[in-house]
Formats: sequence, C-alpha cells, structure tokens
Amino acid sequence: MEMTTVQLKVPVAMEPYIATKPDGELVQLALLLHPFVKNETISHGRAAEILGITKWQLIELYANEGFAYFDMDWSEVEEDVATYERLKAFLGLSIFRRAFSTN
Repeated sequence: MEMTTVQLKVPVAMEPYIATKPDGELVQLALLLHPFVKNETISHGRAAEILGITKWQLIELYANEGFAYFDMDWSEVEEDVATYERLKAFLGLSIFRRAFSTN
C-alpha cells in the first residue's frame, strides 16, 4: 500500500497516545476511516482496500474496537424477519402456482 504523510494538529495531551507500533497504526488509520464507513461515504470493502487488508479483517478490527458490523435495534431485526417470511410465503406460493398451472 502506498503511503503519504499528512500533518495533523492534535492537542499536546494526545501525543502520548498516538501509535508508534505498526499494529497500533493500522487501528488508528481504520478509526480515521470509520466515520466515512458509518455514514456510507465508503463501504467496509473500500475502507479495507485503502488499508490493505480484507473486509473481514476490517470488520474484526472494528468489532474489537466496539463497533458492530450490524447496527440494528431489535425492532429492525423483527421487521426484517417478518419481511423475509412474507416474501418466502409469496415466492413459495408463486412457485407452487407455476408448477401446477394449466396454462
């Protein structure tokens, strides 16, 4: 991965927390990209590509930092399941009708 240097002003008190180890640097770079992934400016896949890692490695890295890949509350999960069940029932009926149609 090609790198560039970007000068970033941070409070003096932050300096000790800026990574000096390579593995810490990857986490910090991923965290810089996280707001753009979260607001869907870029995808997880694109962010991973920028960082030179796989999408699954990025998802794991974010999970280790406390960011869930699936960002749904329980009511959204229930709504998705209900939609799936309705679609499954509709498609099942539709397939059944086509199989036994006299046309």
